[in-house]
Amino acid sequence: MLIQEELSVQEKLEILSDAAKYDVACTSSGVDRKGKAGTLGNTTAAGICHSFSADGRCISLLKILFTNQCIYDCKYCINRCSNDVVRTAFTPEEVCRLTIQFYRRNYIEGLFLSSGVLHSADYTMDLIYQTLKKLREEYHFHGYIHVKAIPGADPVLIEKTGFLADRMSINLELPTADGLKKLAPGKSRSKILTPMKQIQKGIAANRYELMEYKKVPSFVPAGQSTQMIVGATGENDFQMMMVAEALYQNYDLKRVFYSAFVPVNQDSSLPALPGGPPLLREHRLYQADWLMRFYGFQAGELLSENRPNFNVLLDPKCDWALRHLELFPVEVNRADYYTLLRVPGMGVKSVKRIIAARRNGPLDFDALKKIGVVLKRALYFITCSGRMMYPVKIEEDYISSHLVGEEQRKVWDIGSSGTFRQLSMFDDMNVPALADLGGVRL
Repeated sequence: MLIQEELSVQEKLEILSDAAKYDVACTSSGVDRKGKAGTLGNTTAAGICHSFSADGRCISLLKILFTNQCIYDCKYCINRCSNDVVRTAFTPEEVCRLTIQFYRRNYIEGLFLSSGVLHSADYTMDLIYQTLKKLREEYHFHGYIHVKAIPGADPVLIEKTGFLADRMSINLELPTADGLKKLAPGKSRSKILTPMKQIQKGIAANRYELMEYKKVPSFVPAGQSTQMIVGATGENDFQMMMVAEALYQNYDLKRVFYSAFVPVNQDSSLPALPGGPPLLREHRLYQADWLMRFYGFQAGELLSENRPNFNVLLDPKCDWALRHLELFPVEVNRADYYTLLRVPGMGVKSVKRIIAARRNGPLDFDALKKIGVVLKRALYFITCSGRMMYPVKIEEDYISSHLVGEEQRKVWDIGSSGTFRQLSMFDDMNVPALADLGGVRL
């Protein structure tokens, strides 16, 4: 397909913002950079402000593709080269002007820039580098920038871009090499993992240099992330969790994002989804990912080869607790931090508050409620001063029958949202109420 060069910037923006909506890896965190004289924007450690569409996808940044032209024919991608769609591309100058204009109107606080592969990986990566260089040095934009590294691009280009971006990401796309070979034959696992390892080593080396020399520029200070598509190929939840765990351990990723497969192309290699995109499965993967990153769980504890998929009716933490009732009930006034973290209904903040509060005396259930513990889940797994909140049986069937009632409502909310699109700058905001898939306390 030919690039449509006669389109206006507004028309390009509508096309290229819509083309970017299936990439969910766009949140930010971990950068604290104050504004300074002569520059525009700043970044805080708390991250960019987020807004969410009805299906839970983040839309906080100016999220665009540099171009929707692509040399690859990935069967799941709307921008694949065999699709008959209007093709266009920004210039570096247009991306810079759009970012600054949206920022000055307080529409955005940063830029998320991805791209199809135009001509070659090196050609596309150089265009992205030139865009960031212009935005930082000519427009003096000091805000948050998340950019995609193009697999197969020259390592020098990736390195130079890394000194201009806050976060970089390279999408793994599919969890296994077989899945990638089946649906994205032009891509390979090695092409994806090689720049991922380069970025990891660059971050580690830069961290050491910053300790030695304070004036050294930061290299990808917010770390790197990746994304996996859920449900496009036959991998089970256990396989996906094992891949995610390996990425965290071997590549020091900040986040692994999971994107429910949305069938945008007609292809015999793609699965039929009579029930729509697997949003509930995506939700369970995010919950389990959170447990691995912040609660000390391992993938092998949550799932196994004999039990490869998550429970539809119970979140992963409750499901794990019900399979390990020999560890409960836990005495709140004596248990250590990591034991309390594994109690359903207790989050990182509430456990820290418990540890701090019990120094002043024993806690009761009223105190736990004020601290923020979700007692309707926790009451089956804890005691206060040797007593349970109510007389309950420490039996799997009894506890699960009470917990499933609450979870069924959440399952219905997630499965019946009926909206699988991302909000854009052009929506009229008349959308259903927010379904925040990430706000459930584990």
